[in-house]
Amino acid sequence: MAIPSPSLSIFLLFLMTPALISASAVPDPELVVHEVHKSINASRRNLGYLSCGTGNPIDDCWRCDPNWEKNRQRLADCAIGFGKNAVGGRDGRIYVVTDPGDYDVVNPKPGTLRYAVIQDEPLWIIFARDMTIRLKEELIMNSFKTIDGRGASVHIAGGPCITIQYVTNIIIHGDSPRHFGWRTVSDGDGVSIFGGTHIWVDHCSLSNCDDGLVDAIHGSTAITISNNFMTHHDKVMLLGHSDTYTQDKNMQVTIAFNHFGEGLVQRIPRCRHGYFHVVNNDYTHWEMYAVGGSANPTINSQGNRFAAPDRAFSKEVTKHEDAPESEWRNWNWRSEGDLMVNGAFFTASGAGASSSYARASSLGARPSALVGPITGSAGALICKKGAQKPNYSIYLAFSSSLSLFFFFILFAFYSCLFLFSFLSFLFKSDGYNLDLLLLELSGDSFENLGGLR
Repeated sequence: MAIPSPSLSIFLLFLMTPALISASAVPDPELVVHEVHKSINASRRNLGYLSCGTGNPIDDCWRCDPNWEKNRQRLADCAIGFGKNAVGGRDGRIYVVTDPGDYDVVNPKPGTLRYAVIQDEPLWIIFARDMTIRLKEELIMNSFKTIDGRGASVHIAGGPCITIQYVTNIIIHGDSPRHFGWRTVSDGDGVSIFGGTHIWVDHCSLSNCDDGLVDAIHGSTAITISNNFMTHHDKVMLLGHSDTYTQDKNMQVTIAFNHFGEGLVQRIPRCRHGYFHVVNNDYTHWEMYAVGGSANPTINSQGNRFAAPDRAFSKEVTKHEDAPESEWRNWNWRSEGDLMVNGAFFTASGAGASSSYARASSLGARPSALVGPITGSAGALICKKGAQKPNYSIYLAFSSSLSLFFFFILFAFYSCLFLFSFLSFLFKSDGYNLDLLLLELSGDSFENLGGLR
């Protein structure tokens, strides 16, 4: 009886492998997805350099240009959402902060950040070098100002925070390898918007404030909160002063391309009255709920990725607050194209007609499958002068082509292995050697083989 050749045994083992795998214990699919997302989130902070050509319209607008530092004010033309008309200090001169001190809050010293933000003229404020700024009192800004942290590691820490009070056209854009954010034990928010209009908060890392990370109240509107990385905080965002403050009915806020990460508890955001577009954000952590509200706000959630915590009673994305179901079921809250992970679910309410969300729509949502690359560089960035960011779409195309190449190599290898095994099995009977057959077919004589059998 002929014994199958080793190559045939290998081939048969290859054919049996899928069956062996399928017969083994398969983990819970939701658990697999959860572990994959944990791995992605653990490494995503290292992907900031791959931020050109990702589909993020803000980053793609300026980060592909290696000479961005020579035309900093072009950033003002890259805004999206309800705050897209915030020009900041675009039409003014560039002011360079050279001194991290905050010596006299009444008569601030020239060269300090406080001196720059209180000037009456439009200013585009940048930083001469890396610095940590410890404010003695809250930083109250004047209109038409941009705080641009690109090219330096700027950390506002250990004290009061930024207040945007009854002013207009403010851009806060922080690019640094650590934080252009606020860690404070003082009473207040990281960024407090009080009666402000045309405000854009972009690419900041925010955590551990005493109240909210970003709050907008008292008739504030035309606001975009984008590309931020928020972690380790309880009440993350409050949008709307109170249920009885009806002046907030005209509030419009876009929350786009943010990464809401580790240690967040609730209010991501909490909305009152107005119109809120929550689009293409990555929610990788919450302890109580993610999106909530009261007083009949309109919430338009599109293309987000919601990864629920493992606790069974915290799977719901939404929280309708301070009203019985008979009331909140008429509020216009919808989820459209959101990706729900690990059992997350969104409780929609209202009529559901698209026309109801016209005032809560500020940009076209990308598919939720693209949230990873879109938000991969959320938060403070490593952004050096003269450094063009590689095109991520080219990188993906190269990866796909390389994968296809290896697929064909493997296909060819196993095809040859199959053919050789089949021929070995076919000609093994009667002691006939396949090697001799191949040599005969090639025209070689046995004598030239030195007695090969």
